[in-house]
Amino acid sequence: MRRRIRLRARAGVALAAAAACASAISGCGLLDRATTPADAREAALKSAPDTKSLPTPDCGIKKCVALTFDGGPSKPTPKLLDLLEAKKVHVTFFVQGKGHTDTYPRTLRRMAREGHEIGNHTWTHPILTDLDTKEKTTELTRVQKDVQRITGRTPTLMRPPQGRTDGEVSALMKKLGLAQVLWSVTAKDYATTDTALITRRVLDRTRRDGIILLHERYRGTIPAVPEIIDTLRRRGYTFVTVSQLLAPAVPQPGTVYRP
Repeated sequence: MRRRIRLRARAGVALAAAAACASAISGCGLLDRATTPADAREAALKSAPDTKSLPTPDCGIKKCVALTFDGGPSKPTPKLLDLLEAKKVHVTFFVQGKGHTDTYPRTLRRMAREGHEIGNHTWTHPILTDLDTKEKTTELTRVQKDVQRITGRTPTLMRPPQGRTDGEVSALMKKLGLAQVLWSVTAKDYATTDTALITRRVLDRTRRDGIILLHERYRGTIPAVPEIIDTLRRRGYTFVTVSQLLAPAVPQPGTVYRP
């Protein structure tokens, strides 16, 4: 069964990388070498095959999916947190700095307190591959410091804006202790307020080990979340954070993770 999962994951990586190159996303060769959740788990088990320490849930057995949100916290985020608490779902938030962590610190603190994973999505959302090393470093370290100051925790995951990364970005991420997390499903909710369309795009494209990308600050998104959660649960999916999806592997700084 693990072999079938691994083959499906590798096929997904090839398709995703091809789509990225066709869209002129920077670093196509790097995306070709992205690590899938299944491969990360398998490598960890090979290096330390202690079945007593398998994570709960074990995404090598269960059909897992990670729900992620970019660009918060924002004014509507507490409404999403209420919903997630009611549904008993933990997600990964890739937070932005300017206008977000510096504006809604209480919401950021609540995210951490309620067990959600917090990653870095830069201070002002620039294309990192367009910046020099000093600019890149500033964009990332300001968020690291803000999150640590507000929550007491320093992020170990980051999502490059627009998914644009390359060898220079990866080298800096390794230095800063940040693993890069891309995605397999996007509803493009930044371009529509149609909740039904957002829901349909997610449900049509979600597969095992998927990483779903949404943005809670757009009007059509939060209303789509209950049906997304309920329908995927009926289909047998277990919701996990990104780190849980990779476990027992530990996200490695600089590495690009993509289903």
